[in-house]
Amino acid sequence: MPIVSDLSATPRYERLMMKRALVLFGLILGLATTAQADDDDQYRALNALNAGEILPLGVILQMVASVAPGVPIEVELERDDGLWIYSLEIRGQRGRIVELEVDAATGTILEIEDYEG
Repeated sequence: MPIVSDLSATPRYERLMMKRALVLFGLILGLATTAQADDDDQYRALNALNAGEILPLGVILQMVASVAPGVPIEVELERDDGLWIYSLEIRGQRGRIVELEVDAATGTILEIEDYEG
């Protein structure tokens, strides 16, 4: 008689597999929702650019380069109190990080925060 039994026939195994399936389904659903939100954000930004409501990101980066030279490591475009705002995080020399909030329509720096990375 074999010592190893067929665990797949036990109720405990079936519950474990059901939990794993539900977790996997939740992860897939969450990723799909996130991807949809990212797509929506991309289209909102493109529509704002095409409507002349915001400047292109490249132009904004050129405008802030004298204040915060470096490599952008994070960029967000948000709508706040009727204004389009670029939130930028730029890594400069020696790990210096500069966070900026920039009016996306004019390129005016609204807020700047500088710290060592």
